[in-house]
Amino acid sequence: MDIVNDEFYMTLALDLAERAQGQTGTNPVVGCVIVKDGALAGVGTHLERGTPHAEVHALNMAGQKAAGSTVYVTLEPCSHYGATPPCSERLIAERVKRVVVACEDPNPLVAGTGIQMLRAAGIQVETGILRDRALRLNEAFIKYITSGHPFVTLKTASTLDGKIASKTGDSKWISNEESRELVHTLRHRHQGIMVGVSTVIADNPSLTTRLGVEGLHPIRIIVDSSLRIPPDSRVVTDGLAPTWILTTEKADATKRSRLEEQGIQVIPCGAGPRVDLKSAMAKLGQMGMSSILLEGGGTLNGSMLENKLVDRIIQFIAPKIVGGFDAPGNYMFSGYELMNQAIQLTKLEMERLDDNIYVTGIPVWH
Repeated sequence: MDIVNDEFYMTLALDLAERAQGQTGTNPVVGCVIVKDGALAGVGTHLERGTPHAEVHALNMAGQKAAGSTVYVTLEPCSHYGATPPCSERLIAERVKRVVVACEDPNPLVAGTGIQMLRAAGIQVETGILRDRALRLNEAFIKYITSGHPFVTLKTASTLDGKIASKTGDSKWISNEESRELVHTLRHRHQGIMVGVSTVIADNPSLTTRLGVEGLHPIRIIVDSSLRIPPDSRVVTDGLAPTWILTTEKADATKRSRLEEQGIQVIPCGAGPRVDLKSAMAKLGQMGMSSILLEGGGTLNGSMLENKLVDRIIQFIAPKIVGGFDAPGNYMFSGYELMNQAIQLTKLEMERLDDNIYVTGIPVWH
């Protein structure tokens, strides 16, 4: 076992996987690198759900060089028949010598059986190389495959004094251009983007991905308990991406029919008067939604936190102070009486983006 070489080639495999974030749907992102006699023989990435996995692309490239090679793969090779045949069987058939795996597959259909198959065939298997990075890349897949619920990333931007808009409601722009570009990358990488209807009424946003290169548009998810959404809103009329509206069973039937006639999917979540967010997440998971970027205002953010429905928080902080006793904040909810009851973030990552600070972490729930 050569840790230096293993980490070098696994880094390449992880880089390949990272480039495919956002385009594999409910499937994981996976990269694979094949090395023979100290040289690259094949590389591959899983590109789209239902298409060949990373190992297959890499093996096809390697051809006869696959025999006796070392294969680096960011996620345990699958062992079951799904939309594609098992990758473990293909690796065995190609007579590879060694397989280095970053992390095990949490999918109950795999869960260690792929590694067992390889070892039973006499292939040397090493696990855990750059495991933390591999888990971070597939955190949404892991949450979805183990719980059936989407992974929710709460994204927000505020001034130094914690305001997401001025007292008049002006919010353009708190964060700088570099931060906003990263937000569009996040939109590309998530299946859905969620906001409250008040945001749609106030800003009439498109909620699409706008990058220097072409990106994928997420499904627009609007939380709207009483179907107040204006029928001429961009998310209703522009046709750039599907729009789903979360509402209640008490919502006006006529409004619902009109929206459905415009191609909007209306999803009742609870009896009312407000959308049952826990029920909403369960329903979205059943509909195949594995990841959501929450770009809500303070009230929706607060409600999602109160219901412990947020898996990662991303906050951009700008060096501005806007004041305002009634200016809205990032997280509007009843709050806690004691500081030791506060939601704590763990696994912190921080970065400077010109004059903005990017902070992200995983909330720890009491």
